[in-house]
Amino acid sequence: MASDPPDVRSGHIYRTYWLYWRLLGVEGEYPLRYLLDVILNFFVTIWYPTHLIIGLFQERTIGHVCKNLPFTAESFFCSFKIICFRWRLAEIKKIEQLLMELDQRAVSPEERVFFHQNTRSVAEFISKSYVAAGISATVTGTASVLFSSGRTLIYPAWFPYDVQASALRYWLSFAYQATGASLTILQNMANDSYPPMTFCVVAGHVRLLAMRLRRMGHHDEASKHGNSKKLIENIEDHRKLMQIVRLMHSTLYLSQLGQFISSGINISIVLINILFFAENGFAIIYYVVYFMAMVLELFPSCYYGTLMSMEFHKLPYAIFSSNWLGMGRRYCHTLLVLMQFTLTEVDIKAGGMVGISMNAFFATIRMAYSFFTLAMSFR
Repeated sequence: MASDPPDVRSGHIYRTYWLYWRLLGVEGEYPLRYLLDVILNFFVTIWYPTHLIIGLFQERTIGHVCKNLPFTAESFFCSFKIICFRWRLAEIKKIEQLLMELDQRAVSPEERVFFHQNTRSVAEFISKSYVAAGISATVTGTASVLFSSGRTLIYPAWFPYDVQASALRYWLSFAYQATGASLTILQNMANDSYPPMTFCVVAGHVRLLAMRLRRMGHHDEASKHGNSKKLIENIEDHRKLMQIVRLMHSTLYLSQLGQFISSGINISIVLINILFFAENGFAIIYYVVYFMAMVLELFPSCYYGTLMSMEFHKLPYAIFSSNWLGMGRRYCHTLLVLMQFTLTEVDIKAGGMVGISMNAFFATIRMAYSFFTLAMSFR
């Protein structure tokens, strides 16, 4: 006999996400967490991009500037995004709470099978992809320096002492940059995995709501009182989904704007580095991996942001597909009110200007290509 499909549990999808925050000393209760939080805030969130920016202004050649600029921009915007997300952690927890409440409404085998085979598997794949990209960027970035000639840092940067004065100073500086880069990538994994995962989970719950809307009035047990009760419950589900959308708009307002700016800068500069300034095979591999990481950073949020909007657009048709013929006047009036609510445009905008959708993704790619073409004209 076939086993019952697993329960819908959105919270399980976010376990890796909260692990990032625990490793960064922001969440959890364990010894020296607050000390770890203070140390990482100063040496990684604040000082790491600062020493890269100062080093960037001290460079005299275009090659070194181009080598330093991608990770400098990424480090700066990573710190910007981690501050934005940390500021909105209470809202992120509220979103997860609302999703867990919606989990309780998915009781039919059809809903559970869809969520398990589509929403949960895709969201977990997104999370694992960010882990793989983060590990690859860390390993190739460190290896590109270890296999280069001479004692060079991972990124040209400023230190309050002569890095080359002794082997000890050099290796301490190298260790700081390698550790800081790894922790910056960990911060980026926390920053960048959340939007696409949440868009995916919300889109899944919107699809489950559409399934429940279509079933209204089609089953034998659907008495007049039962139909009205199910309609009210579905209205409440839609209200919770719209509340999640409002919270996501607030949560992603500044962080995703920084993401679009950072991706546009990095994609174009990394292409230039691959063509002109890569010194060895490991450097080329690093820049290729970095380029793919930049695309991976941006594409999932835009794709699943579009998918979520499309699922919301399908709700009026799901309502129309329910068995509303022959229902009472009060029921039909309430159904029309719900349909009017579902006609609301759902479009989360970064900075209140740029919709998080595939249109924004292609616009960013076009901007990066234009910048790259401009740089090629000066070759």
